[in-house]
Amino acid sequence: MKHKLGKLALALCAAGVAVGAAAQEKVKIGFVTDMSSLYADVEGKNGALAMQMAIDDFGGKVLGQPIELMSADHQNKADIAASKVREWVDTQGITLIMSGTNSGTALAVAQVANEKKRVHINNGAGSSALTNEQCNPYTIHYAYDTVALAKGTGAAVVERGGKDWFFLTADYAFGQALEADTTKVVLAKGGKVLGSVKHPLNASDFSSFLLQAQNSKAHILGLANAGGDTINAIKAAREFGINKTMKTAGLLVFLTDIHSLGLKNTEGLLHTTSWYWDMNDASRAFASKFIAKTKRMPTDVQAADYSAVMNYLKAVQAVKTTDPDKVMAYLKSTELNDFYAKGRIRPDGTYAHNMYLVEVKAPKESTKPWDYLKVLQTLPADQVWTTKAETKCALWK
Repeated sequence: MKHKLGKLALALCAAGVAVGAAAQEKVKIGFVTDMSSLYADVEGKNGALAMQMAIDDFGGKVLGQPIELMSADHQNKADIAASKVREWVDTQGITLIMSGTNSGTALAVAQVANEKKRVHINNGAGSSALTNEQCNPYTIHYAYDTVALAKGTGAAVVERGGKDWFFLTADYAFGQALEADTTKVVLAKGGKVLGSVKHPLNASDFSSFLLQAQNSKAHILGLANAGGDTINAIKAAREFGINKTMKTAGLLVFLTDIHSLGLKNTEGLLHTTSWYWDMNDASRAFASKFIAKTKRMPTDVQAADYSAVMNYLKAVQAVKTTDPDKVMAYLKSTELNDFYAKGRIRPDGTYAHNMYLVEVKAPKESTKPWDYLKVLQTLPADQVWTTKAETKCALWK
């Protein structure tokens, strides 16, 4: 009897080992973002496609194991994002978390990543808190943050005479951070903030908010929002004639926003971006592959999605393990350089690379499809991101 029980125990152990081995037969990446609402064009399903392109270009395997990408719609809700990522870690064994647009969801996912010790890369969320007040050893903020956007666009507008500001702000973590960071820049440059008003995420009616902006007598309408909210705010401002008395400063504008609004409605709009498809031969080569699959040019977020996944896989290959501490150590000690950007991931988790001040072209200046932007200025990494003197991140003290 004992002999049979011993055999059974050995068999169960063997089965357990087999199941455990099977669970580790793939390197899994989990991606949560807005797939269906106001930020879907910015990243969405085409962000997942960009990540899959990186996986395919890498060869589909790393450390001899197939790479699997899983994705989900977080519906712009922090609890959904966090619970989905937690589920993936606990049941699927994901080793890389890619969190997308929406700062509230990204901050919630970062907490899970820290608790579960998983590499977490964000593209699309803006809040600088991700690598400042709420930094952790496993989170990388890859594309941009509200500090870089503020130091880029905010400074440029004030330097061009836009001294008096009124903010139209999305009422959640991203909008609040963008308004606060831009306010600091405006005041430091000698400008004034005459007021602000907060609108709900995915707002349908901007009329009352824009009336307040107009009554402020400010010269600059600072849009501390993004995606569908930026598009609808710009449309409404033109419908109400507010653009005749105020200039609009888009603090986070995407290629898809300009495509939706058209050059006639966005001509001259200054904004800051991390990447543009027509900057050089390498960016055009990626864009050509992307548009062949999607019939759309990539946003800077989608380009960053490809780059981030590719650099993660290179790190795994280099350290010969998916161990998060070893992968993070490699990423923070190695200069990254590809079609998207060149720079280093700092101890606080910020990927410090150049940003670009751009202006929307006039219709007559556009000579081909998606030819929307001209680069006015390269913003050096050491000038545009949070500095060591400014940081509140304990990892970079």
